[in-house]
Amino acid sequence: MKLLTHVGSVISVTAVLTLGACENMDMPGSAGNSGSAYPQSTSSNRIHSGYGVVQSIELVRQGNDGIGGSGIGVGTIAGAVVGGIVGNQIGQGQGNAAATVLGAAGGAYAGHEIEKRRQQSADAYRFTIRMNDGSYQTLTQTTNPNIRVGDRVMIENGVARRY
Repeated sequence: MKLLTHVGSVISVTAVLTLGACENMDMPGSAGNSGSAYPQSTSSNRIHSGYGVVQSIELVRQGNDGIGGSGIGVGTIAGAVVGGIVGNQIGQGQGNAAATVLGAAGGAYAGHEIEKRRQQSADAYRFTIRMNDGSYQTLTQTTNPNIRVGDRVMIENGVARRY
């Protein structure tokens, strides 16, 4: 019965930590940095095919938002469970519940930090292009096929290429 109570405490702490990180899942402005290998528009307009001149190139760091980035991932949850179990084994008497909670919190933090270090961020390039019709398009892609400011480019299928 005592073990069942402490397992319940570990599950409760894990649930609180999981719900606390849900706020970071849908941060405004993170939609354009999903880390995919496909080019993405940074504006609400669709990228149209055509010809233009590169006005600026910005190197941007693709973040890992959501699970594993700033939110809750498998490492955080596993760390909380293991830390809670270890804390439960260490604590005795009335300090047992406190040791379980502290173990779960410490384990969650350690698991989250380990998971963050294992993930890598990729570089991406944000191109601002003045199109031949005078409009501007901004697109982000993970590769820069030797494009420089002032180069004439063709946008086809959302990808900028020199021509």
